[in-house]
Amino acid sequence: MAVKREVCKKTKKFMDDQNFKNHKAPSGTTTNWQGRIYVVDPDKSDIAQIMGLEEKGEYAIKVR
Repeated sequence: MAVKREVCKKTKKFMDDQNFKNHKAPSGTTTNWQGRIYVVDPDKSDIAQIMGLEEKGEYAIKVR
């Protein structure tokens, strides 16, 4: 059985992503998420700008 990865509820960052190893989840974490996106260059990515993402890394699209 696959283990669900933990995601920060507020920022949608995956807690095991190496880009966010120092990130502290201000509102807790959850394993209830859907979809994911990996942002390589947030300045050139239209999706990253729409979602308000400012850092390179892996994010969940929908977090409950």
